[in-house]
Amino acid sequence: MTDYTRRQFGHSLAGVSMFAVSRPARMQPAAPQGGSLTDVPGISVGHFTDTRRPTGCTAILFSSAAAAGIDFDGSAPGESMAVMLQPASPVDRIHALFLTGGGVLALPAAAGVIRFCEERKIGFDWGTPDLRIPLVVSAVIDDLAVGDPHIRPDPEAAYKACAAASTGASAEGNVGVGAGATVGKMHRGRGLGGMKGGLGTASLTLGDVVIGALAVVNAAGDIIDWRTGRIVAGARRPDGSFADSVDVMRGIVSRGGGLDDAALRSTTLAVVATNVDLNKTALTKVAMMANCGAARAIRPYHTTGDGDQLFAVSTAKLQRPDLPLTLIGSLAADLIADAIVRGVRAATGVTDWPAVRDL
Repeated sequence: MTDYTRRQFGHSLAGVSMFAVSRPARMQPAAPQGGSLTDVPGISVGHFTDTRRPTGCTAILFSSAAAAGIDFDGSAPGESMAVMLQPASPVDRIHALFLTGGGVLALPAAAGVIRFCEERKIGFDWGTPDLRIPLVVSAVIDDLAVGDPHIRPDPEAAYKACAAASTGASAEGNVGVGAGATVGKMHRGRGLGGMKGGLGTASLTLGDVVIGALAVVNAAGDIIDWRTGRIVAGARRPDGSFADSVDVMRGIVSRGGGLDDAALRSTTLAVVATNVDLNKTALTKVAMMANCGAARAIRPYHTTGDGDQLFAVSTAKLQRPDLPLTLIGSLAADLIADAIVRGVRAATGVTDWPAVRDL
């Protein structure tokens, strides 16, 4: 063993200290994203909010027909024409997305979007003089447990949402389709209260590439801040603390009991969009990857009663064949998770459904 003088030993300690300081810091997750789905060129968003209940609807319009794909993982989706977005269908472009509260009873409201588009000659040339057919894909959430269920969006409400559409930043919280959204409601029969959900958005711009997200948070389970692992909103005990919906399930296994998870009652709708030119098959894969982001933020997710749907859209304003699809899907997943958390944080409480800001 080599003998060291005190000075030599001090120098060696200093070297170790300098080495420790110079080591790269541990990577931290990126900060939550702000922004809006409308940051993607070619997209406008409009809302109609009926404050009487509340409930509402949201129209997502495209400046030209957009390629779209979908990931269906929910067991009981309420939708119209969404089946066309599966790769087996030859239809590869649509003109609008329509998201509405009111459950399946509100699906006919999509007629208002169709009328809006037809009046403006938006749609595919059908080969008949002066006739264009707009393809509008619709999806619903069930918000009928909030207020008077007989108040729900109709075609006029949908038309007003279209008329209000703009490329400006979308409002968040109790707006449009998110007006009556709720979360953490699968244990209400056991005395555990739920909370107010809402609509959230996020976007990311990297050079000329733009990816945006919009989420309507109406989940049976809890909402998790995926960066910290903490519950943000969800099932609550009588003292106001979070119950953790999955932990409650463990007790059900040993003591018995059921869940409030009936079909069609809980649905998270999400949209991710990019200006990068992608076809429908590629967008289907993006939708699958982006849905993993929703799974980070909702626990449990894709239950047997929900109708979760995630749409992926390309406005094809940018040609970037060099970008791997995995890259776009990975970034989209983060944005969807952020949009979900933003939706509940922006929400305002209503009767029997407190919001994050109320606690």
